[in-house]
Order: sequence, then structure tokens, then C-alpha cells
Amino acid sequence: MSAQTFDWMGQSIPFRTGESITAALEAAGIRTFGPDALGQETRYFCGIGACQCCLLRVDGVVREACITPAKTGMHVEALERRHD
Repeated sequence: MSAQTFDWMGQSIPFRTGESITAALEAAGIRTFGPDALGQETRYFCGIGACQCCLLRVDGVVREACITPAKTGMHVEALERRHD
């Protein structure tokens, strides 16, 4: 059986069945998700989809990552790219 993974900004992230995207990112040591449109760092906060602090682009669609189940092969990225 192959490992379940999704793509996060070019990095393969493993997850367990039933985990949200943010749970898998947190388990992988990823605590911040990149800047929002105003330049503020986004991160996991409420865990119930109320605060919209964890908005990410999932397969091209903006979603609340804390309530979006991780799925094999999905592509997840920050809303805004960092300009380092």
C-alpha cells in the first residue's frame, strides 16, 4: 500500500485518513502558510472554519484548510507567493 500524500508548495506531505490539511501540515512541522493579500502571515487558528486564518488554494480553489480533508494527490499552496 502506498503512502497517502498531497503536494504543499512542491513538498510531499503525508497524512492519515480523515485528517484535515492543517492537521497534516502541522504534523509535518509546517506552522505558517504564507502571507495573505495584506502581507500578514497566515496560520492555523480556530480549527472550525470560522476565522478564515488558514485559507489556502486547494487544487485551484480557495478553501479553509482546517475543515478540508486531505486527499491523495491534491495540490495545496499559499494564497500569495512569498517575495523573498
